[in-house]
Amino acid sequence: MAKNEQASIFRADSEPLDVTFLVVSGLSVMCVASAVDPLRAADRVSGRPAFSWRFVSPDGAPAITTCGLPVAVSGRFDPEKCGDVLMVIAGFDAAAQATPALLSRIRQAARRVRAVGGIEAGSWVLARAGLLDDRAATTHWEDFEDFAAANPETELRHDRYVIDGPVFTTGGASPTFDLMMHLVRRRLGVATALDVASVFIYEEGRSATDAQPLVALGRQERFDPRLAEAVRLMEARIDRPLTTAAIARRLQMSVRGLEKLFQSQIGETPGAYNLRLRLSIARKMVTDTRTPMGDISQRTGFSSASAFSRAFVRHFGASPAALRRSHTRSSATAMP
Repeated sequence: MAKNEQASIFRADSEPLDVTFLVVSGLSVMCVASAVDPLRAADRVSGRPAFSWRFVSPDGAPAITTCGLPVAVSGRFDPEKCGDVLMVIAGFDAAAQATPALLSRIRQAARRVRAVGGIEAGSWVLARAGLLDDRAATTHWEDFEDFAAANPETELRHDRYVIDGPVFTTGGASPTFDLMMHLVRRRLGVATALDVASVFIYEEGRSATDAQPLVALGRQERFDPRLAEAVRLMEARIDRPLTTAAIARRLQMSVRGLEKLFQSQIGETPGAYNLRLRLSIARKMVTDTRTPMGDISQRTGFSSASAFSRAFVRHFGASPAALRRSHTRSSATAMP
């Protein structure tokens, strides 16, 4: 794949762009929609086939999303029939499903296409294929620590999406939509991109380099900006939680003022919200990863595994180990 600007897919071009989506079971249906629907809408509003696409899977069978909906595919992934762009869309257990045979086919395809992308956990697949060596990339924020440890040769960024030459990666469904809108805008122009955005009532207020938030506050003008800043401070110190007094000092507020702000806009104290945020992240790590419980307790700021377990039981009604076992059983039942 050439790295020069003329070879980039992110430039004005009247020629149709042919995209192959390689979908791997365990993916999010929102990631699928965010990747393909902007292209469909671009064809519609431009009145011409600016993009074409196909869905394929590793074995030719439909890929099953996390909500149980199958993604219909046209067949088995063939590295010789990928068109201009290969996008790998993956989710849970992506690394485990990246077999040597599949990785070999992805590498073959990468040598043929103009660009290759990893959508959400698709970045894990690209990394396993060696396509992110000495490149900048991103992945979903839940996987940052594990991804960085497993792939030290990749410059991992907290950006929503990263384009590094002919390789691009995104951090999830919403960043994928941002990326595809960027692709539409660069290839077809601002006017067409605005028309596509209007189809989805999409208000672009983020750039590629905006950090991925752990808590999406939506339209932040509805919130006092000090609340948003307090939440971001909590996010930044999940492993070493700040006290309410420390947060108040950083915001140049009194503790009482901060507590009143949280009660009026969220309905709970800053301390209660901070604990709930940490436990919510811990729960995702318990159910969605194989990270040892001791590591989860440390990463979410608990003084000991026993303190973590007690807080977890109080909040969720089950121990971390019990929840992981039940989630593993239900996932095995849901996934063919």
